[in-house]
Amino acid sequence: MSVRAIRGAISVGSNTIPEIHKGVKELLPAILAANELEIIDVISVILTATPDLTADFPAAAAREIGFGAVPLLCASEIDVPGALPLIIRVMLWCNTSKDSSEISHIYLKEAASLRKDLAQ
Repeated sequence: MSVRAIRGAISVGSNTIPEIHKGVKELLPAILAANELEIIDVISVILTATPDLTADFPAAAAREIGFGAVPLLCASEIDVPGALPLIIRVMLWCNTSKDSSEISHIYLKEAASLRKDLAQ
């Protein structure tokens, strides 16, 4: 078993609680599924949101889908002029038997443009 970090991001439609929660609830399970992980394999998660997403903490949605025992941290992304708006990013650390080359980083919706080299 090794500790690996997995990146991901998703765009959401607006700065509302339902949209933020919908985005997190789509992104985190996609990361787990693509990497054949269960929540018990997750060590910790950092969730960031662009400065235009202030309606709720992305971690609140993560707890709703079973991440309650996982250490979660939310932060705001740097407000870079011209940056893609309405984006939630994730850095998830996990225990896995996969090599780093086998890890799938997940970029969904408009966020796929952030890392075209990694987007699925």
